[in-house]
Amino acid sequence: MNGHTQRILVVDDEKELAKMICDYLSAMGFTSESASDGPRALRLIGEKEWDLLVLDVMMPGLDGFDVARKVRADRGLPIIFLTARAEESDRILGFEIGGDDYVTKPFSMKELAARIRAVLRRSASGEKEPEADTEIIRGALRLNPVSMKVRLGNDPVALTPGQFAILKQLVSYPDRVFTRNELLQEVSGDYTGVYERTIDVHIKNIRKAIEDDPSHPRYIETIHGIGYRFTVPPGEDDA
Repeated sequence: MNGHTQRILVVDDEKELAKMICDYLSAMGFTSESASDGPRALRLIGEKEWDLLVLDVMMPGLDGFDVARKVRADRGLPIIFLTARAEESDRILGFEIGGDDYVTKPFSMKELAARIRAVLRRSASGEKEPEADTEIIRGALRLNPVSMKVRLGNDPVALTPGQFAILKQLVSYPDRVFTRNELLQEVSGDYTGVYERTIDVHIKNIRKAIEDDPSHPRYIETIHGIGYRFTVPPGEDDA
């Protein structure tokens, strides 16, 4: 990221765990700081620049989901949720809010660091200067893999890094059917702890961003029992 040390904010009411995470990340070359509650986290987010937020879900008062909603309303800061709850409904809610990954406690520091690097890699290209001839144009949809910017006609489209990675994979191969597992690799790498239903949530959010009527999508088609494919709607010229 332009040569600067990547800054990570760790938010967890378990202060000893937050310190362990910060110490490990510092040893791995990151700059990190911790907050033990949601209000302090929001203050730090407003006061400083961060590259990624590691956010515990189950905090008293303002919980992690509430913090994430406020963060997503203001900026596109990548978020990795931490939680002791492994229920699929919690994971789905985390991704619906706009989380980029979801790590269940207990976890190893090595795994968390690997997931942090994966999310940072997906978002890092947004820091680069756009290069010529990199746009993918599919009908009214324009996607720049270098700047990670998406436009629908003249309107910018806001996506999380994970959503961008999925959309990029789909638009790069129009009319090809991708299984959920194939798309899952774009979001989670080699980790198998993320449910395939996660992809359905990401697709739902992408459709909200690019479709006039998400309940009757024109761009991203569901192939029942298999996965999804991207198609250029009739009447739109494909470049």
